[in-house]
Amino acid sequence: MISRSTIDRVFETARVEEVIGEFVQLKKSGSNFKGLSPFSEERTPSFMVSPVKQIWKDFSTGKGGNVVSFLMEQEHYSYPEAIRYLARKYNIEIDEIEQTDEQKHQADERESMFLVSEYARDYFQNIMFENEQGKAIGLSYFKERGFTDEIIKKFQLGYSLNEWEAFTSEALNKGYNLKHLESTGLTIVKQDILASNGTKQFDRFKGRVMFPIHSMSGRVLGFGGRILTQDKKAAKYLNSPDSDIYHKSNVLYGIHYAKQTIAKEDNCFLVEGYTDVISMYQSGIHNVVASSGTALTENQIRLINRLTKNITILFDGDAAGIRASIRGIDLILEQGMNVKVLMFPDGDDPDSFAKKVSNEELKEYLNNNSQDFINFKVSLLMDEAKNDPVKKAGLIRDIVISISKIPDRIQQEVYVQECSRIMDISESVLFSELAQINNKVKRDAAKPSYKPNRPDPNEPPLDVLYPEAFQVQKTSKFEKVDELKKYEREIIKILLLYGNNEVDFVDFVAGEDSTSGDFHSLKKEHFQNVVSKEIYLNLQDDEIEFTDETFKHIYYDVIHQLNQSESISVDVLVNHPNSEVSTLVTNILMDDEKHVLSNWDRKDIVVKSKESDLSKMVLDAIYNLRRVLIEQKINSLITNVKDENEREQILESVVNYTGLKQRLFERLNRVV
Repeated sequence: MISRSTIDRVFETARVEEVIGEFVQLKKSGSNFKGLSPFSEERTPSFMVSPVKQIWKDFSTGKGGNVVSFLMEQEHYSYPEAIRYLARKYNIEIDEIEQTDEQKHQADERESMFLVSEYARDYFQNIMFENEQGKAIGLSYFKERGFTDEIIKKFQLGYSLNEWEAFTSEALNKGYNLKHLESTGLTIVKQDILASNGTKQFDRFKGRVMFPIHSMSGRVLGFGGRILTQDKKAAKYLNSPDSDIYHKSNVLYGIHYAKQTIAKEDNCFLVEGYTDVISMYQSGIHNVVASSGTALTENQIRLINRLTKNITILFDGDAAGIRASIRGIDLILEQGMNVKVLMFPDGDDPDSFAKKVSNEELKEYLNNNSQDFINFKVSLLMDEAKNDPVKKAGLIRDIVISISKIPDRIQQEVYVQECSRIMDISESVLFSELAQINNKVKRDAAKPSYKPNRPDPNEPPLDVLYPEAFQVQKTSKFEKVDELKKYEREIIKILLLYGNNEVDFVDFVAGEDSTSGDFHSLKKEHFQNVVSKEIYLNLQDDEIEFTDETFKHIYYDVIHQLNQSESISVDVLVNHPNSEVSTLVTNILMDDEKHVLSNWDRKDIVVKSKESDLSKMVLDAIYNLRRVLIEQKINSLITNVKDENEREQILESVVNYTGLKQRLFERLNRVV
């Protein structure tokens, strides 16, 4: 268990904008940063980071918090995992408190799988550098590929001995659980009635060089293994199976090493294999990732989209691979991203070409030879069409279909003009074809996914079969606003944002008008007080208790801080161990910054400062809270009349409370 002092040091040292900047491309916006949400498919920024407050908020999903909560959302870390990640990043030594046997027993299954994977990475690497077979086969292979010791160690490459149980036996001897060895796919377990325990286990990656596959934050998710023998029955490359920590369709090889350069250079090179990534990286091209031999998926594209809007696909000379990647281009366009394509000469792939030329020549080739996807498609497919009008028409239609995938209408028009120029065909024909494709997409989307049959008289109605669905339709639209919770939240918001401010307040006193004889509120002179103290005194006088448990928790913490130091430290609440408290505090703090996303300053729209009317905001919140409580009291009195003897007494109380409510309305400048 991590000590409290270590956690405090982590929060004091970690910078939320630095950590999030490794996962999301952030751009300066006033005193804050903004970017695209990593949790939703958006095309306009709604993700905001506040360096001053050390918090973040994703307005598209409502998520928010501090630097630790971001890692928990982004990387699915547990709280201790996030603290350990930050401690490693900022070179903070972790003080451990001894765990009990019960706490060890409750260790998270995912963490156990991560630990097994990290042990395997170290084991395979050690075998390659220390074991004779590892050096003779594994290390020799990587050296022959031209990889330096530095790059081999950076990518944590290794070797799995060509023995059936070498890794599994060693891992079991080290105390790792066979269940986790199997769930990560490192060990294959099969039933065997001849075995003493009824099962037989062996290493999945026997006799292969190993490529660890990392998450964006650098944790080992799984492995790729390449066989070095000429066994035709065995797959050349073998990947870890999907598990609780590894889903190959959600992962890009090399993303951990490439993320910072991708964001910095605002471009990502996409290649096919592990060695392509490593060779390019060794040659100075660090913003490169691979789809690891799988067809490009939407989730993989979204990983890149968090860092940049620009992808350059690097093709080798393999025709099948090129056609598969062409299908991936449409997926990239659908995400609103910009695609360029590059072919290497003489049938080279990124790996072989990077070894043929110098680092400067490689960079120059990449800069000068990438082309727009339309030019690429035309140059690739025109040879097939040649002078055949039917094939040429098919090629044009294929390009227009790609253009239709682009969500931005202006970009669509630009690409249509480019296609018209290259293919020597009128823009009107292309626009007409584009309109037909777009209309067909709309019609298909509007069609029901099935044709309902006539209802079976013996089958219960839908609202009986699925009551939850119908309940939502009936109630959600007309859900009543909880006024009490609304004003409790408003008071907590004022305490968090302005609790330490000292402002002028106006006191009121009840009196009788000398002319009309009406009873109403009269103003007194101004006085100064700290916002938090004024709120505390008012709530204390009325003996008001918060009804919402989280609001109550925050309020008591604020009062405790005031008693200790006479000021409120929002950082303590942002980094609160209770996640409900820290999330609510972050949401309140970042909601106050939401107007920044609209760029009102650039539109010459002046946003009025709330501090200019702070005293009214404070008193309005208090008066409204009192008003709602009085209304609830009146309703309670009216509904609880049991007999005639009580009626007169209750009626008198109702009249008194109504008078109080009347004076509150006057103070709020409202008409009853």
